Amino acid sequence: MIARRHLLTAALLLATAFAAPARAEDKPAEIRIGTQKGGFFPAVRQRQTLENAFKPLGIEVKWIDFQFGPPLLEAINVGSVDFGYVGDAPPIFAQAGGAKIRYVAAVKSDGNTQAIIVPKDSPIKSLADLKGKRVAFGKGSSAHNLLVAALEKAGLSWSDITPAPLAPADATAAFVKGSVDAWSIWDPYLALAELKENARVLVFDKDVHKPNAFYIANSDFVEKYPSLVARLNTSFASEGVWANEHHENVAKAQADATGVDIEAVRRFVDRSNFRVVPLDAEIVASQQAVADRFAKLGLIPKPVNVSDIVWKWTPGS
Repeated sequence: MIARRHLLTAALLLATAFAAPARAEDKPAEIRIGTQKGGFFPAVRQRQTLENAFKPLGIEVKWIDFQFGPPLLEAINVGSVDFGYVGDAPPIFAQAGGAKIRYVAAVKSDGNTQAIIVPKDSPIKSLADLKGKRVAFGKGSSAHNLLVAALEKAGLSWSDITPAPLAPADATAAFVKGSVDAWSIWDPYLALAELKENARVLVFDKDVHKPNAFYIANSDFVEKYPSLVARLNTSFASEGVWANEHHENVAKAQADATGVDIEAVRRFVDRSNFRVVPLDAEIVASQQAVADRFAKLGLIPKPVNVSDIVWKWTPGS
């Protein structure tokens, strides 16, 4: 009996020893968040809201900046970033390429922060006038989707224009030099072009379709740490409410962090909406329309079903 008791005790100690590391892996040492230039993220970082939300759990928050959505999602796909914010088109391209991503929350845009612009004296007066013109856009970005949707609305095909896929910095230079006829672009680059170059807006997002933006997480991270994803969503949702009521604070923080002209930032912030919400049927349907549009044009390697990678977030859970 004594020997048996000793054996049971030893087995229990051995099980405990092996279980300890597993418990230690129940949370990561840090959460890596990918952001893009602009938005309310400089203010969120300045306010230390995320850091304060995760510090009690012993988790550090690391911020990583990207120029635009596609490289951010590639970082999420390979696991060098856990969570990030992008427009509507990047997740479509990523999903079609088999990326390990999940939609975890959304922001319903008012459609005022992205547009197709032309030089102030351009003869281009309507979308139909884009035929035969060279148009800049970020490949795989939300501006890519805006351009495709705009051409579709005007009854033009992708082959009716000369596409000029350029990253924002290169597109800025091309637009200023006049080496492109039009540019599909988002804020703050849009606001800068309006103020610095007197660029004229041909159409805003809202004139063409219903745009959304998304919080995206690595699929393995979501599966392993669902409670942390919910905490991230809740924290950003809280900051979104604050940001909608404190535009000047958001603008000043962004100008300080990025060096972008404060007037351009104010213009951007004043026409932005920062409210974070779960993906509902309307948002999923709108995003599926984006996916179908790209598949129809052969811009993605295969059709995708957006709902397959939507993670359900219930606020308050």
